[in-house]
Amino acid sequence: MDIAEHIKFVAREGELLADAAEQAGPDAPVPTCPGWCVRDLLRHTGMVHRWAAAFVREGHTEYHPDGGEPDLDGAALLRWFREGHGLLVTALTEAPGDLECWTFMPASSPLAFWARRQAHETAVHRVDAESALGAEEFTVDTAFAVDGIDELLVAFHARGKSRVRTPEPATLRIRATDTGDVWTLDLSEQAPRTTRSDEGPADCEVSADADRLYAALWNRLPAGAVTVTGDGRLARLWREKSGITWA
Repeated sequence: MDIAEHIKFVAREGELLADAAEQAGPDAPVPTCPGWCVRDLLRHTGMVHRWAAAFVREGHTEYHPDGGEPDLDGAALLRWFREGHGLLVTALTEAPGDLECWTFMPASSPLAFWARRQAHETAVHRVDAESALGAEEFTVDTAFAVDGIDELLVAFHARGKSRVRTPEPATLRIRATDTGDVWTLDLSEQAPRTTRSDEGPADCEVSADADRLYAALWNRLPAGAVTVTGDGRLARLWREKSGITWA
């Protein structure tokens, strides 16, 4: 997917998130984020949007801390979220193609990184907002879902911060049954090494349509939402250790 497509998803997913949050109300629990209610979701995602927008707009070339979460609630919090989301979309849309700024994962350019990262950040939290309305199934564009799975497996979990590790080498395969996309994760005591192939045997395979796989790999669907064959311990390891946290 290109930068323009990612920016369109940032815009759309943020609007859907805000609409779902408004409908659910600030006190509604968020089942996909245990311990959170909708106000927590809006405060967190709105903070991330402003943090990301600052890198793009101001061109910080080193890490720059976020501005913290606001002490807002109700309608004021929702307005603050929508405003910050708009600032992010504007920053990405107006940024020059040769933007130079800090990033934390490999990408073809800093602008490509921030557009992609914020598209999926916003989409995953849109799923959270819809879960607060009682949704148990989530619609995600197929090509976008494949792109997000790729970001999660190839970029996020290639970092030294990944906790998906095994004392003995093992292979976990991820397969999108509707698109044919396949990822193979070589697990060890080091961070996973992921390749886009299905060559060789795998100790465990997790498969589903891409949109369902996307939500499941981000732990937004229960374990039974995908098909697991082989050593189920590796699928459980993913669920227990793959979570991405802000800290």
